[in-house]
Amino acid sequence: MTKLQTGVKEVDLYINGEYVKSSNQATFEVKNPATQEVIAYASEATKEDVDKACQAAREAFEHGPWRTMTVAERCNKLRRMAEIMLERKKELASLDAADVGKPYEMALGMIPRAAKNISFFADFFEQQGGEAYPMDDEYLNYTRYEPVGVASLITPWNVPFMLTNWKLGPCLAAGNTAVIKPAETTPLSVALLGEIAKEAGIPDGVVNVVHGLGNVVGTALTEHPEVDLVSFTGSTATAKKIMENGAASLKKVSFELGGKAANIVFEDASLEKAIPESIRAAFMNSGQVCLAGSRILVQRSILDEFIEKFKEAAMDLKVGDPQEEGTKMGPVVSEEHYKKVTSYLDIAKEENATLICGGKRPELPEHLQTGFYLEPTVYVQEDHTTRLCQEEIFGPVVTIIPFDTEEEALHIANDTDYGLNGVVWTENLQRAHRISHNVRAGTIWVNCWFVRDLRAPFGGFKKSGIGREGGHHSIEFFTEAKNICIALK
Repeated sequence: MTKLQTGVKEVDLYINGEYVKSSNQATFEVKNPATQEVIAYASEATKEDVDKACQAAREAFEHGPWRTMTVAERCNKLRRMAEIMLERKKELASLDAADVGKPYEMALGMIPRAAKNISFFADFFEQQGGEAYPMDDEYLNYTRYEPVGVASLITPWNVPFMLTNWKLGPCLAAGNTAVIKPAETTPLSVALLGEIAKEAGIPDGVVNVVHGLGNVVGTALTEHPEVDLVSFTGSTATAKKIMENGAASLKKVSFELGGKAANIVFEDASLEKAIPESIRAAFMNSGQVCLAGSRILVQRSILDEFIEKFKEAAMDLKVGDPQEEGTKMGPVVSEEHYKKVTSYLDIAKEENATLICGGKRPELPEHLQTGFYLEPTVYVQEDHTTRLCQEEIFGPVVTIIPFDTEEEALHIANDTDYGLNGVVWTENLQRAHRISHNVRAGTIWVNCWFVRDLRAPFGGFKKSGIGREGGHHSIEFFTEAKNICIALK
């Protein structure tokens, strides 16, 4: 990745150990959503470029040293990758802050998590063994976990560097090779993975990065006969298309998709804990988080107190330039997404939701006037079946839904197409377990939010995904289990 004299970056494709232009020299603009300033021109891959990347990954898998080197040697190189990420954390965070529009301080906090995704899976895979199943004294069965092949890693724009490495860590530790496609709106930090991998001593062809639109590059990747498995984070609609594209070659798929999490606040909850964490769950990264607590279910006996305190905390959030110290919320990622998010303001009016705060552009300095900003926006809606309460908005818009009983809270929480996660606020231990057991979602946080142990399974129920990753679940996805049966007599 080179830098022009103007300060605008050129972001190239990374194929077989080299940064290269697209075969037709085409590029697309990358803009800072806070100012609409063009910050980069990214090479736009063609179908032929995708083919080159997939062929390079296949060659590296079949004939390169990556798959056959010792696990210890492979994992040492991954740990070096993690070290380089930490050494370059300020640079990487600055790119994500400019690219996504998230506060720099938040972006900086995500880089150690990204590095941990690499180092954790290096450590974890190095410690794994297989199973042995003797059959009397006549036969011995034992298992091996071998890499699958070429993985397509398709990652979203909201937390680009961290979520890409969440996939890349186990993929590489298992001995696979990868072709990464970051979101076209946020390619800057992910583009650096090529040079980081090279500096860490990872062989050419093992890590490849291609940029471009989903309907061209994404389609080419998910249809390509050399791609064996696809790990995708994004929308449910796109996941359906990926399944169709990969069906002919029976690709393995792992999908982490949308969410509309219920953040359930019972009358015995500690509001001193629940309010600040519910604010974070609602507005972190401008609400552009699949795990956002965007449906806040509040027991009616504490509704007025909760609304008053939540409104005050939301209005106290500093909205502004992502690069400025103290900014808590930046813009949404693009003009297209801004139009989608703000369309729900009209939907809320049509559905007679009560606006508590927000709902308009904030007053900002002149250089931010063209940015894609929206105030933290809070509604109260009694009818949980409305579009405002059912559809993933993916922006700084949340809905407070009153409930009276535990049974009603469970009904509302589960009455959705999604099931990625949920949050429960209560000081009653028995209730915490009851609710956690009965909310149909892949992760339930009790009196906390956004806490991740990389050993634990992560994924969603219903339309929130297929499969699980994390710990041994990642081993299952990124490897093929082989049984070997030996006759002992």
